[in-house]
Amino acid sequence: MAWRCGLGGIVRVAAVIAVCLWAGASAIAGEGPVRAVATFSILGDLVREVGGRHVEVSTLVGPGSDVHSFSPSPGDARKLAGADLVVVNGLGLEGWIERLIRASGTKAPVVTASNGVPTIEEADPHGHADHGHGAVDPHAWQSVANVKTYVANIRDGLAKVDPAHATDYASAAADYSAKLDALDRDVRAALSRIPAENRRLITTHDAFGYFAAAYGLKIMAPQGLSTESEASPRDVARIITQIRKEKVPAVFLETVTDPRQMERIARESGARIGGEIYSDALSPPDGPAPTYLAMIASNVKAFETALAPR
Repeated sequence: MAWRCGLGGIVRVAAVIAVCLWAGASAIAGEGPVRAVATFSILGDLVREVGGRHVEVSTLVGPGSDVHSFSPSPGDARKLAGADLVVVNGLGLEGWIERLIRASGTKAPVVTASNGVPTIEEADPHGHADHGHGAVDPHAWQSVANVKTYVANIRDGLAKVDPAHATDYASAAADYSAKLDALDRDVRAALSRIPAENRRLITTHDAFGYFAAAYGLKIMAPQGLSTESEASPRDVARIITQIRKEKVPAVFLETVTDPRQMERIARESGARIGGEIYSDALSPPDGPAPTYLAMIASNVKAFETALAPR
């Protein structure tokens, strides 16, 4: 991903200034909450759940914004320079993060939340190199079971930088994992009400592979793993043909992408638009998906409403 014009030098200068400003103010020394920076809104929510009152969380890519197309600014470098802990997804999701970390000069430990999850590769039936065929799918949070691993990694990262509150982090992680177990049961119950022949749908980009694998759906997309790689006219035509052939009942609009392409696909294929779903970002606080738990519940409600018998 290209940086904004001249950003590399600007970020380095900003980082030096930020390090000076933050020197001697370490939360680890007991002078305040742990300053944790998460790369995007979904991770930020998980860090808040585990960290509670002991952690002050900021995110680089906020609610409603696309982590794939994000372009860092000097302000983002300042956030990292002042961090006690940095939490990233990994699996190639944040192609810009290593350069930003280097430019910021931060000495904060980096937690890769996805470490240890069973990964899957993009299943591109067309074999297009420009769709990242063979690339590891980074959207591992779409499986609720995987998020228990995310939570454990965040717990351990917080405990290392703030051992005085390790017991609190462990307790919060255990409580949240129990909520994830309950959510997983709810997802399975809701999707079981969708007939097998209706468990097929189209999303904008290939962000739901883990969800499909975990819960027995067939999910297709005209775009690859990243929203930066636009679907070609040939890909769109192929998806329309596939929808007609397989009688796919609905297409869903992702909140981080331009809806016009999916509206065209629905119009030309005869499939109905099933509603909006959340893939790579939470909604703002006043929206239907301000937390990870609410995001999954909102998506499942949209799937069930559009695909289950009425």
